[in-house]
Amino acid sequence: MFAETLSRYVTRNSEILGGEPIIVGSRTSVRAIVSLWRLGVMPEEILSHLPHLTLAQVFDALSFYLDHQAEINDYIERNQVPDELVHPSVKAVLGTL
Repeated sequence: MFAETLSRYVTRNSEILGGEPIIVGSRTSVRAIVSLWRLGVMPEEILSHLPHLTLAQVFDALSFYLDHQAEINDYIERNQVPDELVHPSVKAVLGTL
């Protein structure tokens, strides 16, 4: 197992999500936090979606993202659900219909 500390709350572990940046002590990816934030969810509200995190962890993940946008955007792009697989009710909620 290879683990690398990237910031106060962000790490990389070769055995978790293929080494994608995650929050220390969890399997929550920086990608997951950034995806919520890019949907317009405020950092304080992200905690209601990911209640096991602290606000400091959320802000550190967003800070890490701002310093490593190309890398995290690549993870986001590779993990997109194809449009044809998104249920119509989800599209309606997201306003993409």
